[in-house]
Amino acid sequence: MAKLKIEDLDRIAEEARSKMTIREGAGKARITVHMGTCGIAAGARAIMSAFLDEIKAHNIKDVIITTSGCAGLCSREPMATVEFGNQAPVKYVDLTDEKARKIFKEHVLGGKFVMEYALSVGSERIR
Repeated sequence: MAKLKIEDLDRIAEEARSKMTIREGAGKARITVHMGTCGIAAGARAIMSAFLDEIKAHNIKDVIITTSGCAGLCSREPMATVEFGNQAPVKYVDLTDEKARKIFKEHVLGGKFVMEYALSVGSERIR
């Protein structure tokens, strides 16, 4: 195995920082992929991969991607929620990787809901 060079270590460190920013940093938008057992069984890992691929392909630094457990609508999995700071969250259902990519391009990058995949707009919380 070849010895690591300083440049290799710098690259590895930058990749790690990038992944931490995506998961934990402050960003303009947050994408939550619902990955309870039902979501994973329905294909949520492919949805997560599609969003991560789009973030990487567009060299996006200000979108946070997180996971959650079951959202309570197992029959509509895989699901994801897209949130912008001062806007109501949008819950998308029955996703495929192609639908996730369209949501990323149109909603996350373009600011327009993809209504044909949206189940709800707004929070389930009582304030």
